[in-house]
Amino acid sequence: MITIVDYGAGNIGSVLNMIKHVGGLATVARDAAGVLSADKILLPGVGSFDNAMTRLNALNLVEPLKQRAKDSVPFLGICLGMQLLADASEEGEMAGLGLIPGRVRRFRFEGETSHLKIPHMGWNLMTPVRAHPLGQGLENGARFYFVHSFYFDSERDEDVLFRSVYGHEFTSGVQRGNVMGVQFHPEKSHRYGMQLIRNFVGL
Repeated sequence: MITIVDYGAGNIGSVLNMIKHVGGLATVARDAAGVLSADKILLPGVGSFDNAMTRLNALNLVEPLKQRAKDSVPFLGICLGMQLLADASEEGEMAGLGLIPGRVRRFRFEGETSHLKIPHMGWNLMTPVRAHPLGQGLENGARFYFVHSFYFDSERDEDVLFRSVYGHEFTSGVQRGNVMGVQFHPEKSHRYGMQLIRNFVGL
């Protein structure tokens, strides 16, 4: 059973439908009790970093999320949900969950890349950096749908799971122990997204 955290800043319906489509079981949690009883956690996210952290704090979900990560529960952040795993973000002033060391930075383009638009929006390739069950079946030319202006700058190279290129190479997936994150939207990424969610269901 995957518990999707509903804190008012995520695309809950689409994620729930995709999990069910690949044969997984999912429920939605909106309080600490629901998070603390979760077998697996999926943290979606759209919008701004500080707004999302404000909502998590208001619902008293920050410490339960950290506790379940410490308890070795499989934990996946999607899009902004991945960025919330970091220590902090250039987008705001609040501390992140601090589950994977790093800082979220804004895309900045100049010179030969100055024509690139922000946000990075649309389909892009994802390349696995190393083997991991979350990336099974996605090794060759997997394309995912992105919408983001900020990216995860990992403090440790060994925590980087996937990379993509937009103006420059950036981290599009992270993993440290049981905690994982992807910058793209698997729920909008058709067969590749289904494969990644299927992989998470199977962990």
